[in-house]
Amino acid sequence: MNVRLQAYRESAEYIRRRLPKIPKTAVVLGSGLGPLAESLRERATLSYGEIPHFPVSTAPSHKGRLHGGRLGEATCLMLEGRFHYYEGYSFEQVSCYVPVLKLLGVENLLLTNAAGGISPSLKPGDLMLLCDHIKFFDDSPLRGENWEELGPRFPDMTSAYTPRLRETARRAAAELSIPLSEGVYAYMPGPQYETPAEIRALRILGADAVGMSTVAEVIRAAHCGLSVLAVSCITNMAAGITGAPLTGSEVVQTAEKSVEKMAGLVRKIVNLL
Repeated sequence: MNVRLQAYRESAEYIRRRLPKIPKTAVVLGSGLGPLAESLRERATLSYGEIPHFPVSTAPSHKGRLHGGRLGEATCLMLEGRFHYYEGYSFEQVSCYVPVLKLLGVENLLLTNAAGGISPSLKPGDLMLLCDHIKFFDDSPLRGENWEELGPRFPDMTSAYTPRLRETARRAAAELSIPLSEGVYAYMPGPQYETPAEIRALRILGADAVGMSTVAEVIRAAHCGLSVLAVSCITNMAAGITGAPLTGSEVVQTAEKSVEKMAGLVRKIVNLL
């Protein structure tokens, strides 16, 4: 058996022994959204560092913990923090938890992130439902040997952001009277923010928001056959749009201010699945 596939199996077996009731839905919390994990009831927690073969999250506000518990009336897994290419990890490592979730029997993956707004219709604090993405970065989490038991060699990306789950998100937002935009997310590797020229190019190409995460996981989820939903919290306007310099503290502060709105939407979605 391939070494990496064996590692995924060992990670899944460790989690299953400590969280014997694995729900069908997993939620990944992006920058500044960690407090959502505190709302889980009947919570059981594992540190990423204790799960065999898991990387350690080093990004600010990403605590690196896996929780199982009840969000409202539904149960879910919740990953408090993710891994990023800019931390020094490969795309395979960034998305390593996705095949682990697949092996555990998870079916729905709900991703959240912080993003910079490109579209003039967006402003800091808005929530944007991802309908597609743009990635020209030359790495892929699927590069190398393929394991047919996880997914096909050439997975289709036409509906990587599952239409059924997007409709669920729209319904949840409407029931909560939360404005929810919809748009295309552009991936850039970071950790530096984009230049104004890069943002102008991305805007011409059809991007509505830009960020440094999520896409590797979506590609891996498409390969594994998981249903995917992704929501961005627009934490700042991208470079050159307002003329103001960009800072990491602005991203975290805006995300923290939007936690209640994002938490309400995520809770409603999980309970509608």
